[in-house]
Amino acid sequence: MKKNSSSLNFFEYSEAAHVIVCGDIHGNFNGIVNKLCVQYGCTNTLLIVAGDCGFGFDKPAYYEQVYNKLAGRLRKANNWVVFVRGNHDDPAYFNEERIHYTRWRTVPDYSVISAAGHKILCIGGATSIDRVERMKLNARYHVKDVSYYWPDEAPRFDGEAIASLPEDIKIDTAVTHTAPSFCELSSYIGLESWAKWDEVLLADVRLERETMDRIFAELKAKGCPVRKWLYGHFHQSWNGLADGVQFTMLDIEEFKGLD
Repeated sequence: MKKNSSSLNFFEYSEAAHVIVCGDIHGNFNGIVNKLCVQYGCTNTLLIVAGDCGFGFDKPAYYEQVYNKLAGRLRKANNWVVFVRGNHDDPAYFNEERIHYTRWRTVPDYSVISAAGHKILCIGGATSIDRVERMKLNARYHVKDVSYYWPDEAPRFDGEAIASLPEDIKIDTAVTHTAPSFCELSSYIGLESWAKWDEVLLADVRLERETMDRIFAELKAKGCPVRKWLYGHFHQSWNGLADGVQFTMLDIEEFKGLD
């Protein structure tokens, strides 16, 4: 794996023969490694977690301990795990690449991963419907390097990053945490109860989906040959085709391989 010095972040996994994308894991690091390496017996495989990984709810030393516990199994199977930012993640772990082991790392938004013949664009973020309760936890408990909510959680549109994609980098897959507005879940049923305590929640959720619409439109305008788009966030499974792109919503810890 290597990272170049472009304005974008590029990560190459030249040894990976396969790529699997996983839905939200909410801190179950041991579970996904067991599923990857033992239950499914995968080898030479890159696993990309599409957000809500669980970084930030514990002290940094905890995540180091988790990796040290699981690294041997990953090395033995020659597997790697890359984490994309969710709304249940501290953005600093991704923006600053605080987790950067050879087989286990967080990547910033608008990172491009090259693996198994794919060029994969990764963009994180979403709106937490439970943010009011999590803000209360932040106010109640003050622990250094630990938090329950981060106000810069939403996805970020960066047209400059997309425009700066080199012509020879043909993005065929997008992995994001949330999705464009024309993808499921498209209904706001169930959000009303949360919105009673958060008067701008529905507006922020709409803005989140509009941001993803802009990202999709910008990729199309750039001429990126995106064929697949995988995301998590909604804790359900769904597949749909839109404008020539296969969209896949992944349930919690659901695995989906790229062809």
